Amino acid sequence: MSFPLLTATAALPAIGAVATAAVPAARRNAAKPLALLFSLATLALAIVVLIRFDPGGGRYQLTESHSWIKDFGVRYELGVDGIGVALLALTALLIPFVILAGWNDADPLETGSKRWRPTQGFFALILAVEAMVILSFEATDVFLFYIFFEAMLIPMYFLIGGFGDRAHEHGEEAASTQRSYAAVKFLLYNLVGGLIMLAAVIGLYVVAGNFSLTEIAQARADGTLHMATSTERWLFLGFFFAFAVKAPLWPLHTWLPNAMGEATTPVAVLITAVVDKVGTFAMLRFCLQLFPEASKWATPVILVLAVISIVYGALLAVGQRDIKRLVAYASISHFGFIILGIFAMTSQGQSGATLYMVNHGISTAALMLVAGFLISRRGSRLIADYGGVQKVAPVLAGTFLIGGLATLSLPGLAPFVSEFLVLVGTFARYPAIGIVATFGIVLAALYTLVLYQRTMTGPVKPEVSAMPDLRARELVVVTPLIVLLIFLGVYPKPVTDIVTPAVKQTLSDVHKKDPKPEVEAAK
Repeated sequence: MSFPLLTATAALPAIGAVATAAVPAARRNAAKPLALLFSLATLALAIVVLIRFDPGGGRYQLTESHSWIKDFGVRYELGVDGIGVALLALTALLIPFVILAGWNDADPLETGSKRWRPTQGFFALILAVEAMVILSFEATDVFLFYIFFEAMLIPMYFLIGGFGDRAHEHGEEAASTQRSYAAVKFLLYNLVGGLIMLAAVIGLYVVAGNFSLTEIAQARADGTLHMATSTERWLFLGFFFAFAVKAPLWPLHTWLPNAMGEATTPVAVLITAVVDKVGTFAMLRFCLQLFPEASKWATPVILVLAVISIVYGALLAVGQRDIKRLVAYASISHFGFIILGIFAMTSQGQSGATLYMVNHGISTAALMLVAGFLISRRGSRLIADYGGVQKVAPVLAGTFLIGGLATLSLPGLAPFVSEFLVLVGTFARYPAIGIVATFGIVLAALYTLVLYQRTMTGPVKPEVSAMPDLRARELVVVTPLIVLLIFLGVYPKPVTDIVTPAVKQTLSDVHKKDPKPEVEAAK
């Protein structure tokens, strides 16, 4: 029997979570290097998965299949396609940086506070989220996917509600109330989406007789499994609703600014750069593959919602006073681009959307982590409390600028390529939608450059005059992300080569081909 590489990649952070949580209270600081060690070992396994994956091979590779709940047709089935392996690698790459960035976030509160933060629990919960996200990217059994899709809400709830941002303008008691509100809102929104999806999962089993994604998709392609039009549409809506909440898509987005604003900076990165990607990934893997006709039926409405997300999120980002909430609304706008690319139903759009998931994870992590380092120095999230930072902390300001420029998709940085592909793919089939979506680019330039101007330029405010520059640990966190943003901006081929074959197979599932360009014949 071959080595179960995919199981090992998910099991390693799960084991790490248990080991980290078991560290004795007297040696709580040992939890930090232990968690980092497990995350680096997971990254090493993810690299092996990436090397073993053959873009020109079968659709799902490194597969594992074992009977689990035989009476109900539930199997432990894993496999990765090009889209799944790219997002698995992204997750494994970001978690060590999240742990390093949050190195001191679970330490005891300031002198005078009687409440202690369980350091072991903080890092154990991060590793638990990593294990569940990785399994979500690997699962090819619909019920197995659903379990981990929902289970990741539990550690995320405790990370948001139990380890909030210390830089709160209204004091610790108000901060605790806001954290609780944000955590409950996050949980309720996602639980409602999950319960609706559960009904659709059960409905799918009633229709198909099993939960295997590959078997159901093959039966649909062969014509041996027929779904009534109304049945397919209802099942599609049940799945899509849950994924749209997780993504998040307007108008189901309102939990995200609260969660990101009240969570610690590393947890905010975990939410938007890692967890939320499960929603957009699942749209590609499950909605389009299981319900191709319903996906085409819903496309016009979904495209309109995606464009609203793009423009609405960007407009609200322009008006934000809080740095972290600004990044949250910018992410809502970016997820609108990803969903737009998925449902444009073109190879350029879906390749761009998948590439955008990877690039958004890197760029948002870079910007949010540097913003977190800035906030921890000043003790405030308000933009108005900063000014002239580039004169006292030039390295911090420089990395903040690069992260911001990546957010607005400047040519030469990674998100530009993905956003360009999404817009090209959208224009090819829906030119009016593509034109409206481009307003998001203009607004992104506005909120990013205004943020930089108000925080980094101008006279040095007295409160930031003694601000230290980035320290060694912080440079270790930020530098690789900046290098990746530049490398993938100049040379995105390593990622596009992996995801393009999977995208073509997804288009084949929905019986779509790229529209031919309308070129006037030469006379």
